[in-house]
Amino acid sequence: MAVAVESEVDVPSGVTDEWVAELRECAPSVETVGLLVELAGEGLSARGRIDALGAFERHIAWLQGLQVELLAAIGEYVESGSDAASVGEDFDTRQLREWDSTSDEVACALRLASDTGSRRLVVAQQLCSRYPATLALLKSGDISYLQAQAMTELCAVLEPATAGQVEAVMLTKMPALAVGQTRAALRRQIHKADPDGAEERHRRRKQDRETVCYPQDDGMALFGAVLPAQQAAQMEQAVDAHAATFDNDGRTLAQKRADALYDLVVNRAGAVADCGVPARGRASAVVQVTVPLDVLVGADDGPADLKGYGPITAGQAREIAFAPGTIWRRLITDPGSGLLVKADPTTYRPTADAERQVIARDQYCAFPSCRMPAHRCDVDHVRPFDHERPEAGGLTVPENLQPLCRRHHRLKTHHPGWKVARDPRTGIARWTSPTGHTYSNAPPVYRE
Repeated sequence: MAVAVESEVDVPSGVTDEWVAELRECAPSVETVGLLVELAGEGLSARGRIDALGAFERHIAWLQGLQVELLAAIGEYVESGSDAASVGEDFDTRQLREWDSTSDEVACALRLASDTGSRRLVVAQQLCSRYPATLALLKSGDISYLQAQAMTELCAVLEPATAGQVEAVMLTKMPALAVGQTRAALRRQIHKADPDGAEERHRRRKQDRETVCYPQDDGMALFGAVLPAQQAAQMEQAVDAHAATFDNDGRTLAQKRADALYDLVVNRAGAVADCGVPARGRASAVVQVTVPLDVLVGADDGPADLKGYGPITAGQAREIAFAPGTIWRRLITDPGSGLLVKADPTTYRPTADAERQVIARDQYCAFPSCRMPAHRCDVDHVRPFDHERPEAGGLTVPENLQPLCRRHHRLKTHHPGWKVARDPRTGIARWTSPTGHTYSNAPPVYRE
């Protein structure tokens, strides 16, 4: 069967970068999908190939949106009880049997595990019934399926009206976010929209705390624990602090952290038990929580932010804040933008206070989509520091500092094609790639 394809984007005799960039901006449709066969890559510059990649991704999202509608229709057919009942079989039993059968067939058709097939059906039904605006973003190619899936899964704990409030806030945010950033933003909005529910869910989940040990290949095993986030953060900081006391003997930081955990659990615990005092050489651990003052004193129940984790409930924040030995440091936020602000002295190496400020402000590596926690990053000058004339620019103040993981620090410093500029008012870092494309990364706004 031959299909004639017409599009508002005319195919030139030779595919050009400009034509591909125009196609990337077009809303996906039956007409534009037929043009993708022209994007083979020959004759395109590096910039054109990135635009072609974006065009493919946008159309993939559109096709996944259409597939979501089909999956939802399949699920609705099962739940309607359209198939004839077996003799003596009640409606609920028949519906469960048909659901299992259908999800298994979906799994076979898509070459997925049965549980994954069932989850795809549930996500599709939720998007069509509860989150049509999110589905519209998916079909327009403005967000990915994984972002739409996160909306349904994370908001499943909310009442429909509350979930709608969260979706309304997220609709304008998601197109500019990566998947991990979307999930973090969703968690924060859920805490903010339903603080009482968040406290209750945390109370219930706390009952599930446990240690886990999974065998791995080559004589290795994965050992860990499911804990309240604040306890996990304390453990992580204790491990980092202990690892920092080890000699530079060729071990990587990851290896030292693993060895530090074993030493603290096996050797240090034994030393405390034997002599009744902590073993020598153990460094103190610091857990950072950023919490608005009205939440801290109980006037509001909005979420706080636990460094390296994300939003936690007001109750968890107060538990940390009022624990023995806790030290409070005041951080000032701009009332207009909600960003952390502060001025610091001008030297090449940031003061400890300035470094804490930058880490608390940005929370993660400033490269778009990177989720490396800021406390594991280098503090980098956005505009290079002028060693000859410091007053000429590149000042060592928070407005000109950003956390960058070692990989992206090297990229910015040594790759001539990558450049970054940071808006001191909004805190948004705009990266320009070697192909000329720009990508934005915004720090968290603490009052959202």
